Amino acid sequence: MNLKGRSFLKLLDYTPEEIRYLLDLSKDFKNKKKNNIEHTYLKGKNIVLLFEKTSTRTRCAFEVAGHDLGMGVTYLDPGSSQMGKKESIADTAKVLGRMYDGIEYRGFAQDNVEILSQNAGVPVWNGLTTEFHPTQMLADLMTMEESFGYLKGLNVVFCGDGRNNVANSLMVACAKMGLNFTLASPKELRPDPDLIEICENLASSNNTHINFTDDIMIATQDADVIYTDVWVSMGEPDAVWEERIKLLNKYQVNSKVMTNAKENAIFLHCLPSFHNLETTIGKDIYEKFGLKEMEVTDEVFSSNKSKVFDEAENRMHTIKAVMYATLGEKHE
Repeated sequence: MNLKGRSFLKLLDYTPEEIRYLLDLSKDFKNKKKNNIEHTYLKGKNIVLLFEKTSTRTRCAFEVAGHDLGMGVTYLDPGSSQMGKKESIADTAKVLGRMYDGIEYRGFAQDNVEILSQNAGVPVWNGLTTEFHPTQMLADLMTMEESFGYLKGLNVVFCGDGRNNVANSLMVACAKMGLNFTLASPKELRPDPDLIEICENLASSNNTHINFTDDIMIATQDADVIYTDVWVSMGEPDAVWEERIKLLNKYQVNSKVMTNAKENAIFLHCLPSFHNLETTIGKDIYEKFGLKEMEVTDEVFSSNKSKVFDEAENRMHTIKAVMYATLGEKHE
């Protein structure tokens, strides 16, 4: 499998075999990390992380993965780059591509990361855009496989805003890798019809299905994996909270929902999560709307069914695999 020089912008660009290769590579790197086996295979290379949206997991995963592989890592926060302000995205890409071996972008429109890739001359990795979150999906698939021992045929249910980048990407990941996907959401919050059609065709080729319902209890019957995300994504105005709460309050993942699923079902969340009042946003929402918990209850989040911290750790191993594979070095 040769992915040298490829960008990693969305899972739609990769075949199931290529995704499988990245997952197997991730397992190998996780094993090396756990057993303190040095793997500085990319020593002498340098990467830059362009962040228009801040993050804990994405930044730390890329930085630690880069250092583990022996690379130099430069982080540019939202105020440290002129990209899109005084300098076009294309010009920024051409400059950085002459200085770095790879570029990570976390920000807004998918078009931005596509333009970076078209102009950089080096691999570009999507750390999150408004439309897609492909590195998260590799970590999710890895966590599912660790929990069940396989992927094909698993029943995955996403509860909440079906238009966001995680729901979009999860639908793609399931369609590509032969998992059944069900979205439990209001009809107003479903994915783009064109993306649905693409994923339905992919799922059909794998003899799996994609379903949509506005009833969370119907959706979660026989679920192996129940997944949710925050109700308002980063960058959306605070004004949408009231409307979004009204739409999504009945899609909260709680003990009743988990009990409705299979006995060995797991809970996933890309994080951060508003499962208690220990955040400023959580406290603010409680004061305005009286909600102590939002997309998931603390009981579920803290239960033994919750694999969210395994999932968060796996971001590092899968990102390491993506960078190693696309920068094209060999190792034993």
